[in-house]
Amino acid sequence: WGKMAVAQAKAGFDLIGPSDMMDGRVGYIRESLDAGGYTNTGILSYTAKYASAFYGPFRDALDSAPKAADDIPADKKTYQMDPANKDEALIEAELDTAEGADMLMVKPALNYLDVIHLLRSQFALPIAAYHVSGECAMLIAACRNGWLEYEKAMPETLLSIHRAGADII
Repeated sequence: WGKMAVAQAKAGFDLIGPSDMMDGRVGYIRESLDAGGYTNTGILSYTAKYASAFYGPFRDALDSAPKAADDIPADKKTYQMDPANKDEALIEAELDTAEGADMLMVKPALNYLDVIHLLRSQFALPIAAYHVSGECAMLIAACRNGWLEYEKAMPETLLSIHRAGADII
């Protein structure tokens, strides 16, 4: 991960976003970037990446649904956060901040507006919110069915994410 981050910085990346959420990853990348002379390359930490049903359309598009042995459906709950656990987001945000993260992200956004707000109230770093494929698909399907007007519903959706405390969506 450190070599990859340095190679990306060398290629001109301004921001590195390690999505695997492994403990210590942010610190290792920060040390590698700093040692390589890339002290101004930022790190966007996937601080609170919840195990969510709302990743479905993205996984379907890439045919990347988690699989266990013999193509039996599996999930990523072993390393993504429990949707019921808000407190873990605070713990992970504290660790990521201490390790040198420049931004903290919550993923998905809409069902975790409370987590976005919690991180905003506790940390000075910019908060990013990832409005994932299933959230977008819900809105688009409702608009296509005539239940909502896209031109009104999408800005309201984004406004709610920003109002919760997201600096970046």
